[in-house]
Amino acid sequence: MKVLITPRSFPQSGAKAYKLLREQEFEIIENRTGKTLTENQLVELCRDVDGIIVGVDPITERVLRSAGKLKAISKYGAGLDNVDLETARELGIKVDRAAGTNAVSVAELTVGLIFAIARNIPYSASSVKSGGWDRLRGIEITGKTIGIIGLGAIGREVARMAFGIGMNILGYDPYIDTNASFLKDYSVNLTTLERIYREADFITLHLPLTDGTRHMINRDTLAMMKPTAYLINTARGELVDEDALYDALKSGALAGAAQDVFSKEPPEGHKLLELDNFILTSHIGAYTVEANEKMAVKSAENLIRMLKEE
Repeated sequence: MKVLITPRSFPQSGAKAYKLLREQEFEIIENRTGKTLTENQLVELCRDVDGIIVGVDPITERVLRSAGKLKAISKYGAGLDNVDLETARELGIKVDRAAGTNAVSVAELTVGLIFAIARNIPYSASSVKSGGWDRLRGIEITGKTIGIIGLGAIGREVARMAFGIGMNILGYDPYIDTNASFLKDYSVNLTTLERIYREADFITLHLPLTDGTRHMINRDTLAMMKPTAYLINTARGELVDEDALYDALKSGALAGAAQDVFSKEPPEGHKLLELDNFILTSHIGAYTVEANEKMAVKSAENLIRMLKEE
């Protein structure tokens, strides 16, 4: 069988995963471009593959329909919004994801961004390197209220860390078991989105991109937030209306925002990048040695299982 591996970090982290795949005598094709593959490139590469381990590359309807032998897609990560799941189901192509493998890494970055935006760390460091000594007064994190929207593996890790810092935790997830032990362990108060928007000092997003969540942070929801509040997004850029966020930050209706994701990556000079109260990192949430290794092994195991079932 022939399998395509698209994630750029896979070769650096996938020694154990490669061993698993080669034990199955799979022929391996890799993304050697150093970039995310385009739809046209995927159409060519997928024509005769049996399985794909995919990162953020676009597995569109066109790609799927051109891949006549394709039986399984294994996501190197958790989000499946770059895979046309409806077409995959129609064609009988199995899909799975490496759920939970990057939870600690993404949660740690989330908390790191909270500290960075609350204490103006990037601005201060940049000022010093530029020969200045500017100081912007920050705020303490301890005792503040964090609103966690989405309580899957990453959201739960954020709750654990926030509890350790001494934050008050509000949580929203319509699919959560209200008797889940972590709610009590970390003193998570399940509540409504509206209450989180109105009361939280930090609002952090940990949910997938769907038709229902696209631009869930918009002019109306931003208007509910306190002018002293901060927005953190390490999930998907399209969850946020970026023009509305710019206006809120520029006008002082929101104190600050920090993101690891953007609707178009890289953002190519978006006006948000002009603001000192906005931080953007380059989608590094899951980009750690530990998370990459766990994602590689899990995605390989998932692919092997799905192809063996075939």
